[in-house]
Amino acid sequence: MRVISLFSGAGGLDLGFIMAGHSIIWANDCYDDAVETYRKNIGSNIVNDDIYNIDSKDIPYADIVIGGFPCQGFSVANIKRHIADERNGLYKQLIRVIADKHPKYFLAENVKGILSLGKGAVFQLILDDFKSLGYEVDYRLLNAADYGVPQKRERVFIVGVQKGIKKGFDFPRSTHSNAPDGDTSLWVSVNKAFKGIPDPDSPNGLPNHEYSKYKINFNGYLGHRIIDANKPAPTVTGRGDDRGGVVVLPHPGNTRRMTCRELAAIQSFPLDYEFRGSRSSIYRQIANAVPPLLAYHIAKQF
Repeated sequence: MRVISLFSGAGGLDLGFIMAGHSIIWANDCYDDAVETYRKNIGSNIVNDDIYNIDSKDIPYADIVIGGFPCQGFSVANIKRHIADERNGLYKQLIRVIADKHPKYFLAENVKGILSLGKGAVFQLILDDFKSLGYEVDYRLLNAADYGVPQKRERVFIVGVQKGIKKGFDFPRSTHSNAPDGDTSLWVSVNKAFKGIPDPDSPNGLPNHEYSKYKINFNGYLGHRIIDANKPAPTVTGRGDDRGGVVVLPHPGNTRRMTCRELAAIQSFPLDYEFRGSRSSIYRQIANAVPPLLAYHIAKQF
């Protein structure tokens, strides 16, 4: 189906939809480096501008509208989060586009923390806003590791189906688990994700295969946790900013940070997916993305 993508970032969610056979006809983001990454790997169908500046008349009609709206105001990692955080209002731009284009379906993605903001009142308000547009609305908290991504990453997915459409939406069943049975395989480990990735300090042709020299101090905090290579990685986080200070997972050898390429593999990006910008910017683009493999499993349900 034809898809409109808002807050596209480096293209993780969009790539998953493309893998599932859909066509991204229009996309939008205002982060320059992420837009360049998107154009390098997906196409020139992305508009580099703030969504507040874009008139709905300039957006084409489509079957699905998707958007991982910015989540910093909702994140449990942000101790300053608050109901009044202005970044939390960006979902209203998603509401605007859905209301004006009225697609058959929509998909919205956000962090787990959105469920508890304001003791659940904010999330209920968001659901009610989506329902008021004339959609049957459902949501799930999904763990990326349950779909073959080598990372324990929980995210909320909200799906809307236009009232009157007989074919609803079924969230995908898990393909992997920590205790596999006949229907699931074992979670994918960091070791498996890194298979075929060479030592970054040796000559190699992989794009973005460089790492931060920031010293690791194993104290249990974000970016300073010992990685078990036989398990999925902890959640890749985007704390910090694009100019530096981004929190990066250690390599399982526990002597250095992961390279941008290794972190992208933890997010399930293909090895030939080339990111643009400074190293800190690339780390941040990767951390803020929806894992393409998780996106694929959701996208194929439409």
